Amino acid sequence: MSSRIKRKVLREIKQHNVRFVHLWFTDILGQLKSISVTVSELPSVLDEGISFDGSSVEGFARIYESDLVALPDASTFQILPWTRNGMPVARMICDVVDANLKPYEGDPRYVLRQTVKMLRKKKLIPFIGPEIEYFYFAGSGAPEVLDAGGYFDLTPLDVGTEIREQTVLALEDMNIPVHASHHEVATSQHELDLRFDEALKIADAIMTARLVIKEVARQNGVYATFMPKPLMSQNGSGMHLHQSIFKNGKNAFYNRKDKHRMSAMAKRYVAGLLKHSREITSVTNQWVNSYKRLVPGFEAPAYICWGSRNRSALVRIPGDKPEKEVPRRVELRCPDPACNPYLALAVMLSAGLEGIERGYDMPPPVELDVYLMSDEERARHGVVCLPDSLYAAIEVTSESELVRKTLGDALFDKFIENKRIEWDNYRIQVTHYEIAKYLPVL
Repeated sequence: MSSRIKRKVLREIKQHNVRFVHLWFTDILGQLKSISVTVSELPSVLDEGISFDGSSVEGFARIYESDLVALPDASTFQILPWTRNGMPVARMICDVVDANLKPYEGDPRYVLRQTVKMLRKKKLIPFIGPEIEYFYFAGSGAPEVLDAGGYFDLTPLDVGTEIREQTVLALEDMNIPVHASHHEVATSQHELDLRFDEALKIADAIMTARLVIKEVARQNGVYATFMPKPLMSQNGSGMHLHQSIFKNGKNAFYNRKDKHRMSAMAKRYVAGLLKHSREITSVTNQWVNSYKRLVPGFEAPAYICWGSRNRSALVRIPGDKPEKEVPRRVELRCPDPACNPYLALAVMLSAGLEGIERGYDMPPPVELDVYLMSDEERARHGVVCLPDSLYAAIEVTSESELVRKTLGDALFDKFIENKRIEWDNYRIQVTHYEIAKYLPVL
């Protein structure tokens, strides 16, 4: 760490009278972990990190190799937009390293860092802009909606407007710009769109935004959830990921002369996303509940195709500002906001890069509503389905060379093992649906 950055952090801590700093890192499931240190300990922690028991963190080290270190990335230092016991607190996001301060291969942030590094070797810089959808409920038990609002509705239907605006201001205070926010389609559902940035910064921003959204909701007496499908009859929550790649300061996805304003690189990137989409779905949609959202009829993509105006497609090429270079981007619509963003971005970028390097051909667009097509029509257009359950997705991922290469052997095997256990735990449950349907008649 440079002495200049270290001095800047210590200067800000003194200026704001910060007493505690939270050191954040992420397990393989995308759950945020934190270790708090006092400011008196921080100078040594900035240089040496702080040790923790990796065997107690999901997907990290085994008991006999459990000593790991959370090493702060001082460039992520921010004052949190709330106080604890009336005192300002700050956070830094950490890289997980071993006792010798070498990168730990099971760290999701390291996985994304390595993927970005691979792109940078080819002078390619990936930029991502996420749309984060979520719900506000009255509590964390049975979902109780707060409004009857719909898409873009305002008062009096959208009682979450003020909470949402507080959240935007809190994120802006942490130098996380919000491009837009609004009520979403489902009742009590909302969306925040973060301004696009480099991939690692965006993954950090998503982790931060999820915490800020929940904390601001808690301060207002409500509960925010990123559960993909909490309401049976309503749309679920997605996290559409807008992505582009820059090279030599230019958007390498833009070609003014092309019908869709797409470069050859962009088309191959899209082809890579489509070809490998089934393999990466268990990472972009990692929970049993994720597959309750990926069904036809609720605006979530269930079929693998692309289009420019087609919002039922898995990949969309937004048509706004077609004559401008910077906005030219690709939108992947299947991920949900409960995924691990470090791993989701890593496998997504790897799939696109595979398409670029191997020269995949992009299939023709599908601009019809795929949900309304018959099976025969979809077959004629070469449209196939995403996996329809976590089990199906894991079976595909377990055979994927691309995902294994991206995640690394240790993290890949642990992820597959964890998801298979989750599926086994889910399939032995007897649900209210089964009791209501079968008990009276069987």
